[in-house]
Amino acid sequence: MHRSGTTMAWNVFKFCTALRGLGSIMILLVLGIVGVTYYAVVWTNYGPALLDGGLDSVAALVVILLFHFLLGMLLWSYFSVVFTDPGVVPSNWRPDSDEEQQGECDPLNSLEFGGLQPDSSNQRTRFCRKCNQHKPPRCHHCSVCGRCVLKMDHHCVWVVNCVGALNYKYFLLFLFYTFLETTLVTLLLMPHFIAFFSEEEIPGTPSTLATTFLAFVLNLAFALSVMGFLIMHISLVAGNTTTIEAYEKKTSPKWPYDLGRKKNFEQVFGVDKKYWLIPAYSEEDLRRMPELQGLKYPSKPDFDSQDF
Repeated sequence: MHRSGTTMAWNVFKFCTALRGLGSIMILLVLGIVGVTYYAVVWTNYGPALLDGGLDSVAALVVILLFHFLLGMLLWSYFSVVFTDPGVVPSNWRPDSDEEQQGECDPLNSLEFGGLQPDSSNQRTRFCRKCNQHKPPRCHHCSVCGRCVLKMDHHCVWVVNCVGALNYKYFLLFLFYTFLETTLVTLLLMPHFIAFFSEEEIPGTPSTLATTFLAFVLNLAFALSVMGFLIMHISLVAGNTTTIEAYEKKTSPKWPYDLGRKKNFEQVFGVDKKYWLIPAYSEEDLRRMPELQGLKYPSKPDFDSQDF
């Protein structure tokens, strides 16, 4: 059945409004899953083993320490994504004079106009009609946030925020530590889960058994799903693309921002190796790498903008 453009736009608007309304609900859901998992692993199964003595206590201590370390890194990365602005276009930002004269080297420019070419006298200038401002390279408008986001990857309901230039690294670390934590919990609780289907009597109250069963199922499901997302984003980082760009650039045979895997990785994680696994950047990296601020990105020196 045919739908008018007005009706479809209204439906999209309602969908974006609904995503904004999720807000704290998603954060509480994440904390609820963490709470169930913590109760099942620490309080129900491995915490009491600390009092047993011998090797069982040592093994339980190692498990609990590793569990808390990964959980701490997971929560640190998660709230870094939630509370870090993904990158907003400065109100006074304008394209460089070279970009205005020669045109930005942005292969996705024509897609900003729905596949139609803008004014031929200024084909490469990117301008957001919704925000009424110029758009830096790799910047996209988020309908949920209602603004343009620097190097936007996607809007994530789980973090109640856009994932962009300034928090993409934190998002990747969140995926990484979530995968490690959920995989660890799945392996730890698997013997208890298998015991549910045996004829042996299982120690514990109905509530602790139910919590253990639920924690195993949830962590197994998240480990498998997050693994897929993690693999996808690793491939995106390797090619120096975002989720949006990977979809849109299918029409472009060349990609000017692919500088090789090492430099592509450094554009997201920085050069300082001490900071690679924590949701933060060194002051030196922030000072000498403008791409970490999301406004300028180096491209291949031999790239010809006339190819597009």
